[in-house]
Amino acid sequence: MNPVHVKICCMASVEEAHLAAGHGASAVGLVGEMPSGPGVIGAKAAAAIAREAPPGLETFLLTSGECAADIASELAICPVTAVQIVRHIDPKEYPALIEAAPQVRRVQVIHIEDEGALVLAARYTPYVDAFLLDSGRTSGPVPQFGGTGATHDWAISARFVAQTALPVYLAGGLKSANVYDAITQVRPFGVDLCTGVRTNDQLDEEKLKSFMEEVRRAAEDLSAKTFGRVYVAIQA
Repeated sequence: MNPVHVKICCMASVEEAHLAAGHGASAVGLVGEMPSGPGVIGAKAAAAIAREAPPGLETFLLTSGECAADIASELAICPVTAVQIVRHIDPKEYPALIEAAPQVRRVQVIHIEDEGALVLAARYTPYVDAFLLDSGRTSGPVPQFGGTGATHDWAISARFVAQTALPVYLAGGLKSANVYDAITQVRPFGVDLCTGVRTNDQLDEEKLKSFMEEVRRAAEDLSAKTFGRVYVAIQA
């Protein structure tokens, strides 16, 4: 079975990070300064969690920074394995960021507002290690860079996944009730969520268990279908 990686975002404590890892999450998200959205703790608080994360657990710092210098300054405070850049920044900022923090994986968020998001794959591919497709609004008086609790058009996300060789995480309104459909329709490398496994701003263990069960069910079904196609091809 090919695993579907799970990233649990909006970590509020070391205990939440250990809880997520204990139920099979491969990564956790730590939210730096944001203009909106849940789970904001800032780089210093994120650093305290990152330093105490379980071995093998990836840690992502979410940043709304727009220039390499600002993002690098946050990474100097917070020792994470990956930085999740939530704005559609100018690609010209990436070389300086790579030079400043070469050991940190770069994950570019793409907000799926319409089909225009598809052209952004080519724009960022030379500079990033992975994409994360999320619901959001990149313009207006109060832009939203994730944490909306709303889904987007998965048909566009599926097309994005199909056109890139890089790993793609799917986010936006995911929960146990819809993650099976999301995975089987989009076929992402991984899934990412915040509000779908929280109750009263706390990581909810029962919701987390249910979510992970549905992720495993989707992964098993996809693997079975893939094996079936390979078997039929061999027989033919």
